[in-house]
Amino acid sequence: MRKLVAPFAALALLLAGCSGGSDAVARGTNFEFVSPGGQVDITYEGDQRKPLPPMSGEDLMVEGKQLAVADYPGKVVVLNLWGSWCPPCRTEAPELEKVQREVPGVQVIGLDVREDNRNAPQDFVRNFGLTFPSIYDPPGRSLLALKGYPRNAVPSTIVLDKQHRVAMVFLRGLLASDLMPVVQRLAAE
Repeated sequence: MRKLVAPFAALALLLAGCSGGSDAVARGTNFEFVSPGGQVDITYEGDQRKPLPPMSGEDLMVEGKQLAVADYPGKVVVLNLWGSWCPPCRTEAPELEKVQREVPGVQVIGLDVREDNRNAPQDFVRNFGLTFPSIYDPPGRSLLALKGYPRNAVPSTIVLDKQHRVAMVFLRGLLASDLMPVVQRLAAE
């Protein structure tokens, strides 16, 4: 019984550490993550949407090539944190590929974290036939600019509107059916 309580207590502490106040976004001009009441699906509307700080890194598949969210102006961007070691990511990857293929004006960008060697995530991309790019960021440094964002929540997904402001955060694995209505609505804005 004690072994079962420890993981749930750690999760509760993680979510509690990310919560505070009644607003989903702290006041200011930069995105600051807060999870009110430990929510795992968080929507930001209107003035709550804040720009994502500049985010870039080395392309997973092409060493030396830089990839940035800013490379996709005017597009809804789905930024997905994943790792080849992550079992839910195996279910989620083809679902993200489906969103990438089926929704015009949407760009999925992966953020591969906690991988000391490029071979495993590159094999993951090839095996799943993924066409969307991924930033290779073993230590998760590109996320440091996201104040309060739980870098250990893998998989998780940040959805940006066409102005690259944070519109939705999912701290769980997703299916295309979870994501499609969100990106379609944002693409139509």
